[in-house]
Amino acid sequence: MSKIISVHSFRGGTGKSNSTANLATLMAARGMRVGVIDTDIQSPGVHVLFRLEPDEMHHTLNDYLWGNCNIEQAAHDVTEKVGMPASSKGRVFLVPSSVKSRDIVRILREGYDMGLLNDGFQRLIELMKLDVLIIDTHPGVGEETLLSIAMSDAMLLILRPDQQDFQGTAVTVEVARQLDIPKMLLMVNKTPTSYDFKDVQKLVERSYDCTVAAVLPHSDEMMTLASSGVFVLRYPKHTITQSYNHVVDQLLS
Repeated sequence: MSKIISVHSFRGGTGKSNSTANLATLMAARGMRVGVIDTDIQSPGVHVLFRLEPDEMHHTLNDYLWGNCNIEQAAHDVTEKVGMPASSKGRVFLVPSSVKSRDIVRILREGYDMGLLNDGFQRLIELMKLDVLIIDTHPGVGEETLLSIAMSDAMLLILRPDQQDFQGTAVTVEVARQLDIPKMLLMVNKTPTSYDFKDVQKLVERSYDCTVAAVLPHSDEMMTLASSGVFVLRYPKHTITQSYNHVVDQLLS
């Protein structure tokens, strides 16, 4: 049975889209058919990690929401773009949001029918025969984000060891509990290597009464890569890649 997974954070800059791309790639490497939808329409970015250029986006999520195409027409097979072999059984399909300024302004001014999102998710799963659909959400607790989370079988909530993130995450955890998300996991990202990671995990789990799937370190390799590719393929033996694999195990279990 297909799973819908939301990857979310209360604030921007947590590494949410980066994590989405890495988790999706690891799932595809396991032979799964994975869809990724960038619902961060106001500030899209996950397409950069999948090396999908704006002029290659013949259709986007915006086009679907405005009735200009079916959702599957906006799905781009990015498997080979990220460096996976063409013969791979697993695939990654990305539905990007438009990066055109006029399209972003139109969304901000006019909004869209959020009921179409649910229809689009289910249609994409069915037509593309997806094992997993990952939703890269817009940060915060806006209406469109709540809808995406409410439709999910699991949510990965990403935060940094930062007081602003801690307070905002508390709000998000409470909202998610009210929405009865079947599974909720936390992931602490960009943790200074001077910290005791076990202490960080215990503190976060105690604060939110929620399982911490992983505590990831701040990484010079990740910063140097600068979103020019998918980390887990570039550094397959890195401790961060091992941690992402552990997160995948928990999300799929």
